[in-house]
Amino acid sequence: MTGLFAILLFAWMIGGAIMAITQTDFLQALIGFSLVSLGAVGQFFLLQAPDVALTEAAIGAAAGSFVMLMGVRQLGRHEDKELR
Repeated sequence: MTGLFAILLFAWMIGGAIMAITQTDFLQALIGFSLVSLGAVGQFFLLQAPDVALTEAAIGAAAGSFVMLMGVRQLGRHEDKELR
């Protein structure tokens, strides 16, 4: 059962990473980044490292997402098509 949960978390993280890379909307890319961080939290709990999981949850998922959200707020949501 634990192995199945680990595989589901890996799929969750890969899906979030693909979402973060492919989106031109910065807010949706930020959601993908947050999914990867939350998947890492689950993986750390499965590896029996709750202290690392709580640190990842606090810094990676919460604080990192908040800082990037403030950057999206300053820059705007969408990437300029002219720069490509």
